[in-house]
Amino acid sequence: MIATPAQSLEAAADVARRAGIDVHILSDEIEGESREVGKVHAAMARAVARRGQPFGKPCVILSGGETTVTVKANASDKPGRGGRATEFLLGCAIALQGESGVHVLAADTDGIDGVEDNAGAVVTPDTVARALGAGMNPQEFLDRNDAYSFFAALGDLVVTGPTFTKVNDFRALLVV
Repeated sequence: MIATPAQSLEAAADVARRAGIDVHILSDEIEGESREVGKVHAAMARAVARRGQPFGKPCVILSGGETTVTVKANASDKPGRGGRATEFLLGCAIALQGESGVHVLAADTDGIDGVEDNAGAVVTPDTVARALGAGMNPQEFLDRNDAYSFFAALGDLVVTGPTFTKVNDFRALLVV
């Protein structure tokens, strides 16, 4: 084995520590519905940003694991696109409520989120505002499991190409 999920989180933690940022690794075994895990991570980031609890800022909150996406039937015949990372991020972006100072990256370590060409995407404090300004309703994209199209329209996909290394999903929330 070349790398483990814990090693990928520790490597990211080392980079943040060298930049002088406190790091908190939640777990490398987080499971659950991607959008719900995104909401929980957003709640924690909001608490840090607003009250300095449970961690002081600036900090990076890291987690890994294998979440799931339950694809729902939608009113249109057009199936949604995306994988666990982008579904996590869309749930997180909506729940962050535009919180300033919170930036989020989620990606699949093999460079492919689900069956798409992206590894993941990024969320910034203005993600939802930019979407609304472009006439996009984030909740509608989430409801039809179409997070890929949401982030593609905003230019926020992370495309690395295949890494040929599969050690888990990777999530990082920077709170400044």
